Amino acid sequence: MLGNYSLGDLGSIFVMQGFAGLILFSVFLLMALGLAIIFGQMGVINMAHGEFMILGAYMTYLTSKLFEAQLPALFPAYFFVAMIVAFVASALLGALVEWALISRLYKRPLDTMLATWGLSLILQQVYRSVFGARELGVDLPPWMLGSLRITESIEVPINGIFVMALTLLITTGVALLIYKSRFGQQVRAVVQNRVMAGAVGIDTQKVDRATFALGCGIAGVAGSAFTMVGSTGPTAGQLYIVDSFLVVVFGGAQSLIGTIASAFAISQSRSTLEFFTSGSMAQVTTLIGVVVILMLRPQGLFATKVRR
Repeated sequence: MLGNYSLGDLGSIFVMQGFAGLILFSVFLLMALGLAIIFGQMGVINMAHGEFMILGAYMTYLTSKLFEAQLPALFPAYFFVAMIVAFVASALLGALVEWALISRLYKRPLDTMLATWGLSLILQQVYRSVFGARELGVDLPPWMLGSLRITESIEVPINGIFVMALTLLITTGVALLIYKSRFGQQVRAVVQNRVMAGAVGIDTQKVDRATFALGCGIAGVAGSAFTMVGSTGPTAGQLYIVDSFLVVVFGGAQSLIGTIASAFAISQSRSTLEFFTSGSMAQVTTLIGVVVILMLRPQGLFATKVRR
């Protein structure tokens, strides 16, 4: 016996905490992917990124209610439609914001931070006016309910497995888009040398708009996945924006591999520390550890060489 637990019980608890960390990793990674694309390529500090996530969550909520009322026979499949709706709605809003606001503030990072912070407050009030101040929950499809029994003492929720599978699929898709497609080549060219990219015929303005829309669309999908593990409210996005920036900076702003490694390290550290301490203490301890590492390596875990 170790304390009040046997070794077998401790092993089961650590496995469950590890799985909880993987779910947290999935949410962090989905949020940070869009943020890393925007911040890494455009240098824009988007403080409203959490609100794009919540827009995706609200679109998922509305889609679930529409299917429940109008297409009850197809309700088990509504979430797949909701993800597409969440992506399109967030991406379109992102393109509009880039055209109306961000494009006028390039090379002024502090101004973009203040402008998007104001935008986040406006969007929060819009959500509060339209959907109310109370948090809303989404009814899960029947096949997402329950848990999968691994052993006699270990069970994992099916919706958590789905979120992790979705994260793997989206991360793979983003990697293929960035490293294997023509659009990805243009994005990487603009990151490496914006002036030279424009000189060889790349429309950097269109690349920026498409990149911002893509990042916001991924945040919308993250919000859609978030409804599977939590409730949705007007200010729920602010709970994850700091962690998302932390993941991006810690991993290296222009590195997809760094974002993945950073999200995994932070989520697993927090999940493990929560077993020994409280949730707030685990968050503070993880933050201190990240700050110390960034003091030793300011460029993040994985830094991409950029030509200026």
